[in-house]
Amino acid sequence: MLDALDAGNWELRVRGEGGAPQRICIDHGRKLIQLRHQADMCDRFVVQDGANEVTVQYTCRGRGYGRTHIRRETNRLVQIDSQGIAKGLPFEFTAEARRIGDCAN
Repeated sequence: MLDALDAGNWELRVRGEGGAPQRICIDHGRKLIQLRHQADMCDRFVVQDGANEVTVQYTCRGRGYGRTHIRRETNRLVQIDSQGIAKGLPFEFTAEARRIGDCAN
């Protein structure tokens, strides 16, 4: 399912934080799995992989872990629920990610 998402510049709006949206350039939807461990090499286990939703659990040795559920509304709009441990602290968030254009060069 994640491979069907359109590459480009995506805007991530975390619900309940009230801050400015985060922008992320993605070349494939799999980058949305580890938003709190973006640069880390992590082991992944696919818990559920359906036509419009996926749940992935991942472990980043010495850096934490997470479990992310992504539901596709369209190839340019997804809903994300993620929780885990990053930098020794727990995290949990719900967000909407929307493709807003091409990535800047």
